[in-house]
Amino acid sequence: MKTEPLILSIDNGTQSVRALLFDLRGNIVAKCQVPLQAYFSREPGWAEHEPEDYWQAVCRACRGLWEQPGADRAAVAAVAVTTQRGTVVNLDSEGKPLRPAITWLDQRRTDTVPPIGPFWRTAFKLARVSNTIDFFRGEAEINWIRAHQPGVWEATDKFLLLSGYLNWRLCGRFIDSSGSQVAYLPFDYKRHRWASRRDWKWQALAVEKRMLPELQPPGTQLGSISEEAAAQTGIPAGTPLFAAAADKACEVLGAGCREPHVGCLSYGTTATINTTSRRYVEVTPFVPPYPSAIPGAYSTEVQVFRGYWMVNWFKEQFGHHEQLQALGGDLAPEQLFDRLAESVPPGSMGLMLQPYWTPGIRVPGREAKGAIVGFGDVHTRAHVYRAILEGLAYALREGKERIEKRSGVRITELRVSGGGSQSDAAMQLTADIFGLPTARPHVYETSGLGAAIDAAVGLGLYPDFASAVNAMTRVGRVFEPIPANRAIYDRLYKRVYKKMYRQLQPLYREIAEITGYPRQF
Repeated sequence: MKTEPLILSIDNGTQSVRALLFDLRGNIVAKCQVPLQAYFSREPGWAEHEPEDYWQAVCRACRGLWEQPGADRAAVAAVAVTTQRGTVVNLDSEGKPLRPAITWLDQRRTDTVPPIGPFWRTAFKLARVSNTIDFFRGEAEINWIRAHQPGVWEATDKFLLLSGYLNWRLCGRFIDSSGSQVAYLPFDYKRHRWASRRDWKWQALAVEKRMLPELQPPGTQLGSISEEAAAQTGIPAGTPLFAAAADKACEVLGAGCREPHVGCLSYGTTATINTTSRRYVEVTPFVPPYPSAIPGAYSTEVQVFRGYWMVNWFKEQFGHHEQLQALGGDLAPEQLFDRLAESVPPGSMGLMLQPYWTPGIRVPGREAKGAIVGFGDVHTRAHVYRAILEGLAYALREGKERIEKRSGVRITELRVSGGGSQSDAAMQLTADIFGLPTARPHVYETSGLGAAIDAAVGLGLYPDFASAVNAMTRVGRVFEPIPANRAIYDRLYKRVYKKMYRQLQPLYREIAEITGYPRQF
């Protein structure tokens, strides 16, 4: 009897690495999750991680996978990698790391940046985007390295994203997916390839073409698992390695969001709303859409940086009662936190939260800070918890409206992935705030599933992405808006939330000027 082929997805997130085996119906056959060591900071705002630790976590996750029931190594037909975005690794000429990886959470920047020629300076000034370009140059990790660690920059033979580093360790080639290129790199987001030599990014960034890997579109074979990688991971040598995409793009695909009218909310460390489009649409002017996990398509995105990190922050700072209660009983902590949120009426009795704990590139501005307004003597930590969930949903609804305005396509249904999707309370209030049916995908590991879909199409197990998505994704529970709740949220959103930033912006600027935080550029 012929064994059904399985796809191995390696999902390297911020907090853990997961090795996942999927069948061709999108079911998880086996899983092993290995926690990552926390990032470390040598200076305030820095966030670094040893590249070797990422690799060793991948190896441990894969070796642990083979010990799980149903994990048949002989049935593995392909491997695909998806990772956190924007984490960069410098390698020397022998492929060895020169310094710790700078992760996407890092907040360092430099004022010592490469000069831009007079043509581009004039063009940016006329387009009124000079500040955005200066921000881009100051944030770029490679510019900071050249300015502050010139020895590392001079010794750098390859400058890779984490996805490219793991692909290198797995197949021995400096090659990566075009779908993973979300970073301060000279990437052409419209054509999904390295920028042409005349592009301004080559002037703005201290990176040379020789430092960058070869790019292939999602669903393309990158190489095969090497003997060395096989010995460390247990993946059979010679297994094809396929290009997938960055974690958010893979989440969108794994949630089944293939059409522009379906919005994908990601309730992860960074909360996002994405749609998939065949059109190049800049939701925020001069900020490009990211590559989709479907070749040739774009992922329009609005972020709430440190989104569901705020939920974890609340649980760590104020959720000790629920954590202890869970240890002593049969209920999971998530169920107890759901009860906490459900004990408060929609609208949190007037407590409103603006979730700008860390500002974005242009919307909101660099001066933005988080805010909670409307406190009264009736409010408890339960109200604060629900206000956090509501504030994130308000911010993502605002993102939905920006996507609709720029794309001309109405979003008529939602899928939610990420850790927050496991909360029934969060799912219901999301449906109520958006006023749309909101579905939870059939599996929690949508990023890994998206990578598996890329590999399945690349292997020819499905003729195209439409067939693969139809076969491997489906919705689980659907949450319908409750009319009375929707009416409350609609009024709070339009009459209060949408005015908060404009009203508070002058105060944020005064706070920054007086305290020096956040630093202004």
